[in-house]
Amino acid sequence: MPKFRLRGFRRLSDAVIDSLGTLERQMFAEVREHGEISVKQIYEKENEAIAYTTIMTTLDRLYKKGLLSRRKVGRAFLYSAKYSAGEIERSVAGDVIVDLLDANLGAVEPVLACIVDAVSDRDRQFLDELERLVAEKRRELEAAK
Repeated sequence: MPKFRLRGFRRLSDAVIDSLGTLERQMFAEVREHGEISVKQIYEKENEAIAYTTIMTTLDRLYKKGLLSRRKVGRAFLYSAKYSAGEIERSVAGDVIVDLLDANLGAVEPVLACIVDAVSDRDRQFLDELERLVAEKRRELEAAK
């Protein structure tokens, strides 16, 4: 089967970030850069170029989308990233894999074969890791019976 790459393909976590608006991406980057930050801190850092209420609304939207956590300190919220880039990527990859393996979409074997081929093309150690993970999952399933 021929291999191809989508033009401009990047990490899956980048796809999540790209789905955000320009200001949402900017605010998300600010929060990730600082770890935990308030609306006022971003407002001051931006030299008041963006309205305070716009920053507040944007951070609230990111919170409601599940990308940020927040905690109340006095009357203000401190925002932090809810997930690391790796966690976002793993979640998106998991969604893709679940959809591919959905029995309603057809045979599972071609998808599994592609995964094994992709892993073995990169490195034999990846195949060993895949084998270890499968064995571990089997043990978990047996213990749960």
